[in-house]
Amino acid sequence: MAEAYSSLAKPTILVVEDEAALLTLLRYNLEKQGFRVEEAADGQEALLRVAEARPDLVLLDWMLPALSGIEVCRQLRRRPGTRDLPIIMVTARTEDQDAVRALDTGADDYIAKPFVMDALLARIRALLRRSGGVATKGVLAYRDLTMDQDAHRVARGGRALHLGPTEYRLLEFFLQHPGRVFSREQLLDGVWGRDIHVEPRTVDVHIRRLRKAINGETEVDLIRTVRSAGYALDAEGH
Repeated sequence: MAEAYSSLAKPTILVVEDEAALLTLLRYNLEKQGFRVEEAADGQEALLRVAEARPDLVLLDWMLPALSGIEVCRQLRRRPGTRDLPIIMVTARTEDQDAVRALDTGADDYIAKPFVMDALLARIRALLRRSGGVATKGVLAYRDLTMDQDAHRVARGGRALHLGPTEYRLLEFFLQHPGRVFSREQLLDGVWGRDIHVEPRTVDVHIRRLRKAINGETEVDLIRTVRSAGYALDAEGH
């Protein structure tokens, strides 16, 4: 059993869910683990809640009245103040393309209903760790790309870059091992953790988002794809 958060550092989770019974169950289990829980029953209310007070993470149902979870996610990613807000999409849709669509829209992770509560809690804790809750150690750099781990800032050629929490952790992992090729499975272990079950295709989605974030139109692509092997932070291999 994972250790609950202390009363001195309770992360706030906004649960956006229109099923009252599931909302009650989620509140009970999240508060039991030491989280502070805010609620929203539809997409419009969720956007208002986030605007009033930014949570540490949003647990966002896909199927919502009035405004869908996908559209809420899209709008949050457009706003400067919430473009890096950790978002987990909860969906009853199980098709592969729906999961990829959720990630492409900007969600950091997704979980399908019905889910095991321990699995959801593990995903929440992992995403909060990736979003900067763990103490960091200094500056990492490769070519003109720099990451200030203490300030949680990334820049390329002096230009500030905006990364979601998963892309940040993925880039941090690459910067710690420049030039080394990692398979999807190795990246899943190193970035998501062995206790989290994530499909290998999820890596491809986040690599695509990372490339878009760090590579300008006239800049060298710093992520190298190695056929049948994986990915590397390696501009020389292109």
